[in-house]
Amino acid sequence: MADIFTSQRRSEIMARVRSTGTASTEQKLLRLFRANHLTGWRRRANLPGSPDFVWRNERVALFVDGCFWHGCPRHRSMPASHVEYWEAKLARNIKRDRRVSKQLRRSGWTVLRVWECALSRRREAATLRRIIKALNRRTTEA
Repeated sequence: MADIFTSQRRSEIMARVRSTGTASTEQKLLRLFRANHLTGWRRRANLPGSPDFVWRNERVALFVDGCFWHGCPRHRSMPASHVEYWEAKLARNIKRDRRVSKQLRRSGWTVLRVWECALSRRREAATLRRIIKALNRRTTEA
């Protein structure tokens, strides 16, 4: 189906889309943390890439990545229109994610990236265990 907006109007609309507090990702993880009494995290820390959750004492930065926007290998999809634009856009996102993770690791942070799909009911327990394991590992190293 053809886009009903001009490219300029579509750009204006997309520019207003915010990438924080999304119900499908950050809010799900917040509920999971609270339900399992996982504490010590802070949101929107002033670090490269603006991690979604940070445990400063353990130096763990967690990013919740949407499957579409960050190129999940399991659920990657490509819109049928403007394919060249989307391929370039998503490739830039992936490259930026790698650069930010590398920068944080060089600064002594443990970086966790959680896919949106890892927050499904079927996979959330394993995701929570992965996060707790990283936190415990950093606590015992200190």
